[in-house]
Amino acid sequence: MNTQQIRRAYLQFFQDKGHVVIPRALLVPQNDPSTLFTGSGMQPMVPYLLGEEHPEGVRLANSQVCFRAQDIEDVGDDKHTTAFEMLGNWSLGDYFKQDQIAWIAEFLFDVVGVDPERFYVSCYIGNEKYNIPRDNEAVELWKEQFAKRGIDAKVVEIGAAENGAKMGMQGGRIFLYDGKENWWSRNGDEEGTVVGDPCGPDSEMFYDFGEEFHDEARWGKPHPASDSPRFFEIGNNVFMAYRKTSKGFEKLEKPNIDHGAGLERIAAAALNSPDIFRVSLLWQIVERLEAISGKDYASYRQPMQVIADHIKGAAFLAVDGIVPSNKAQGYVMRRLMRRAIRFAFDLGVEQNFVQEVVPVVTELYKTDFPEVAEREAEVVAVLVREEKAFRQTLRKGLREFDKMADSLGSGDPMTGEHIFKLYDTYGFPVELTLEEAFKKDVTVAEDWRTGFEACMQNQRMKSQTAAKGTFKGGLADHSEITTKYHTATHLMYMALRMVLGDHVIQRGSNITAQRLRFDFSHPEKVTPEQIAEVERIVNQQIERDWPVSWREEVTADVLGKVLGAFGDRYGDKVKIYTIGDPDGENYSREICGGPHVEHTGQLAEGNKRFKITKEEASSAGVRRIKAVLV
Repeated sequence: MNTQQIRRAYLQFFQDKGHVVIPRALLVPQNDPSTLFTGSGMQPMVPYLLGEEHPEGVRLANSQVCFRAQDIEDVGDDKHTTAFEMLGNWSLGDYFKQDQIAWIAEFLFDVVGVDPERFYVSCYIGNEKYNIPRDNEAVELWKEQFAKRGIDAKVVEIGAAENGAKMGMQGGRIFLYDGKENWWSRNGDEEGTVVGDPCGPDSEMFYDFGEEFHDEARWGKPHPASDSPRFFEIGNNVFMAYRKTSKGFEKLEKPNIDHGAGLERIAAAALNSPDIFRVSLLWQIVERLEAISGKDYASYRQPMQVIADHIKGAAFLAVDGIVPSNKAQGYVMRRLMRRAIRFAFDLGVEQNFVQEVVPVVTELYKTDFPEVAEREAEVVAVLVREEKAFRQTLRKGLREFDKMADSLGSGDPMTGEHIFKLYDTYGFPVELTLEEAFKKDVTVAEDWRTGFEACMQNQRMKSQTAAKGTFKGGLADHSEITTKYHTATHLMYMALRMVLGDHVIQRGSNITAQRLRFDFSHPEKVTPEQIAEVERIVNQQIERDWPVSWREEVTADVLGKVLGAFGDRYGDKVKIYTIGDPDGENYSREICGGPHVEHTGQLAEGNKRFKITKEEASSAGVRRIKAVLV
C-alpha cells in the first residue's frame, strides 16, 4: 500500500468501527494563542478530551496535517520533516483499551501488512509514589495480539529510558518504561500533570529496521525508546484514565482513548525503509527534483530532502491562507521557502523551480483534501512570487559570503560584524549565513550574536536623525489627500520589509498632495516582481479596511517591537500609530506623529488603487520609491 492508500484504509477501517470521520483542522490554531501551528492530531481535540461534547459524537477519526517549525534546521536527514500527517482516532468516554489495542493491531498487521516480527511496544511501568499501578491490562492485551501472530511476547522492565542503553533488548517484545516515556498529560509526566487535568498511561508502537542501523558506541545498547535510527516510533495509544487532584490521582468514570500515528512513518514501516523520503507522498517530489536538476537522489540526498519537505510544508501553509512575511507564521513560511531556494542552488537549479515542484505537491493531496484543489492556482502564485523575490538576494548574498570567507585570516572566525554586513547591506538572512558557514567549514565566533546586536543598535542610532520628524517635516500639509498618502506610506513601509526583508530601514520621506516619496536601505534595484508584490500587499491591506489608531506608550516597552527609530530624544513615552488592533491582530505598529486616516479603506475612495510609479537609487545602498493613489 502507498501512503495515500494507507490514509484511506485507516479512515475507512475506523468508519466501519462506528467512527465519524471529521475534517482536519487548519494549520493555524483557531483558539490557541499559545502556539503558532497545529503540531499534532490531538491538539484540536483537547477541549473534547477535557470534557466538552463533540457535535459529531463519541467516536471520531481523521487525518490531520501537522507542522512543527522547531524541526526546520533538522530537515536534511532520513527521518525529520516539518510537515506530516497524523492518523487519529478518539473515544470520548466510549470504548477503551481492549478495543483500541485489538483494532490498531488489526489495522497495522492485517490491513497495512506491517511485519509483526519487527514490531515492538512500550507500556507504563507504574509509579509507587502516586499509587498508580503498572499497566498490566495493556501488557496482556498486547501479548494476546502477538500470540495471534505466532509471537511469544516477552516483557522487559526498563524504567527510566537511560537504563535501556545499559540493559538492551534482552529478547523483549513489550518494554515497560516510567512516566517520562509512557505517561501522557498536557504538561509531561506524573509530577508535571496539572491538578484537575485528565491524564493516563500510554502505549507507544515501534518498528525495528534492523541491527545494521544501530551504533552501540553512540547510542548504547539498543532498546525501542532510544534515539537510535534503528527504531521508528510509528504511533501512540493514550489511555486517559485518571484525573490529578490535590491529593493524587483518581480514576475517571468515563476514560478516553487518544490515538495518533504518523502516516508517513507507517508507510516507511510498510516499505521497510528507514528513509521517510521514500514514501509516496515525498518520493514523487524527489523524482521531480531529479528530473529538473539532472541529479540523482543518492548523490544529493540532503538538498532534495530539504526541498521536498519545505515546499510541501509551504504549500500547505499557503492552502490555509498564510503568505510569506516577517511575522509569526508568515516568517516561518518565508524561512521554509528561502532554505528550499538555497538548497535548489546546490542542485544547479537557480530559477523557476517552484512552479515545477508545487504542482506535484498539489496533485498528491487534492483528491483527499478538496481545499488543495480549490486553492491550487493561488498556492502556486504565492510561492512563485516568493521565489522570484528572494532569488537575486540569494545570488548576491552567496557571492559576498564567499568573498568574506576568503578574506578571513587563517584561523580567524566570522564575527557578528561580518554577519550584520551580509544582513544589512545584502539582505542575506542570518540563519542562512550560519548554515552556509557550517556547510563550508567557516568558523563562526562564539560571541557573534553580541557583535551583531551591537551593529544593529548602532544602525538604529544612525537612523534616528532620518526618522525623527519624518511624518512632521516630511508632510507638505495636513490636507485630506496628504493624510491618505501618509497612511499609504506606513502600509508600504511594512510591505517593503515583508517582500525585501528586515534590513529595510526608512531613510527619509517627502509627502505632498500629488504623491508620496520614500527612501529606504536596500542594496540593489527592486525588481518589477517585487514592486508588484508590494503593490498587491498594500492594496490588500486597504481592502481589509483596518482601523487606524494611536496611543502613547512607554518607550522602553516598545523598543524593538514597533517600526521607527528609538532613543532618549523621544523621552519616556512615544506616540504609536497602529494599523489594526494594538492589543490583537494588526498589520503594523509604528512610531509617528500623525496625522492618519481613521481606517485604511478610505484610501480606496473614488475606486483608487495604490500604484508605485518610480523606483530608483537615492544614494549608495539607499533606494527611492514614488507612489500615488490612482
